[in-house]
Amino acid sequence: MTTPGPAQGRRQLRPTDVKRLNRDWRRRTDARLGLLVESVTQPFNVGSIIRSAAVFGVEHLWLAGNSTPPTHRNVAKTALGTERLVPWEHAGTSAEAADAVRKEGLRLVAVELTTDAVPLHEAPLGGDVCLAVGGEDHGCSPALLAAADAVTYIPQLGRVGSLNVAVATAVALAEARRREWSD
Repeated sequence: MTTPGPAQGRRQLRPTDVKRLNRDWRRRTDARLGLLVESVTQPFNVGSIIRSAAVFGVEHLWLAGNSTPPTHRNVAKTALGTERLVPWEHAGTSAEAADAVRKEGLRLVAVELTTDAVPLHEAPLGGDVCLAVGGEDHGCSPALLAAADAVTYIPQLGRVGSLNVAVATAVALAEARRREWSD
């Protein structure tokens, strides 16, 4: 049996085409998007999170707790140079980071499995928002959850109870932008 070939004329985009495509999406994007990362310690997770933040136009990254900073040498292995594209600061404790987010006029939505969390597709992601994610082992701390304006979770169908923090961050950032683009 033979596999059908690609559609006539289909080709991968060249770098110039990708820049043009991305510029078109930026023109359709008005909402401000921030990211608060609490106690994510694995440099490869931090690098992947930063890369996703750069892809989805996160305007600022707040680190809290003992998060590994973007300057760690192993972060660059997965960030692939994008660490220079996302402004960041270590904002201290989770409460201090939440205060910093609010001072910028962003609503804080934590991504975590809690009794009052709503599915991601129903979360209040409209307007200027900052998503918050927690550490690899324990997720968002009670202090971060108390500071959040809302909590959301990513519905999952499989037998695994959670996603890797970097993957969950990418899914949540993509949904925040998708929601804006589909309105």
